Amino acid sequence: MINNISEIRQEYTKFSLDITDVSSTPFIQFKEWFETAIKSELFYDPTSFILSTCGKDMIPTSRVLLLKGFDENGFQFFTNYSSKKGKNLSENPNASMLFFWDKLERQVRISGIISRLNDSESEKYFNSRPYESRIGAIASEQSSELNSKVDLENKIKELKIKYPSNPPRPINWGGYNLVPNSFEFWQGRESRLHDRIIYTLNEGNWIINRLYP
Repeated sequence: MINNISEIRQEYTKFSLDITDVSSTPFIQFKEWFETAIKSELFYDPTSFILSTCGKDMIPTSRVLLLKGFDENGFQFFTNYSSKKGKNLSENPNASMLFFWDKLERQVRISGIISRLNDSESEKYFNSRPYESRIGAIASEQSSELNSKVDLENKIKELKIKYPSNPPRPINWGGYNLVPNSFEFWQGRESRLHDRIIYTLNEGNWIINRLYP
């Protein structure tokens, strides 16, 4: 048992990252790292990321979500619009995503503007989910206080009777898309001399620079 957490040490030695090695576009660079994380089979869920938001109260909050799609138009995820994150995003669309693939000693930070996906995209994804997940989405008043777990279980039972198949998507549940204006690719290195490559969007062009560790 370590009595002092400051004694915990970990050296990062697996890979390096040079500005001459990365793609000219951050989406391709992300795709390469993302596919490497999946193919490595080292992670319970390589699609997991931390979403950080800040509402009008200017208090940042973070939580783990799952990525459900990405392309050059942005990064997509789904959730309850009435949740804490949903309320934050309605007040302030600026947000950031953080992917951390520890066993590859890599992280990617993506900042940008988030907006809702259209209803047809949300419907398509909702209907592709397992039945139990769809029922759960209808039952959950996400981020609201719950008096008892039994209340939620009873609500789920009632919904299963009401919707024995094809439960409808709640109007307060759907997708979001983050359109990036900045990417940072971080590769752990020895002696904390980490490699950091940042892409910044400037008048439609991605400018690439190296940052100090």
